[in-house]
Amino acid sequence: MKVAIATDGSQVSGHFGRCEKYEVATITDGQVTDRQTVPNPGHQPGALPTMLHGLGVETIICGGAGPRAVALFEQFGINVLMGVSGPVDKALEALASGELEVGESTCDH
Repeated sequence: MKVAIATDGSQVSGHFGRCEKYEVATITDGQVTDRQTVPNPGHQPGALPTMLHGLGVETIICGGAGPRAVALFEQFGINVLMGVSGPVDKALEALASGELEVGESTCDH
């Protein structure tokens, strides 16, 4: 599985589209096997789902995202996991082990 985590510093970002970068990782057999940093190209409707789909991303992790963004990701078959906070490394480990806790979007728009 290929996953993109919205990242501010070393923390999961509260807003997917407005983060500073994305950590894109591959998880195979419960282990993170590859990881790269992708800068945020800017907050433009529709651009991020297209870009991440092109990278092969199947799941995104963030604190929150607006309903329109979620719908666009779902059109590309990308699963959206929201309500996540804390260190990116811990979120990746939790996802890989099947223990990631998700919740409601923290996005306020």
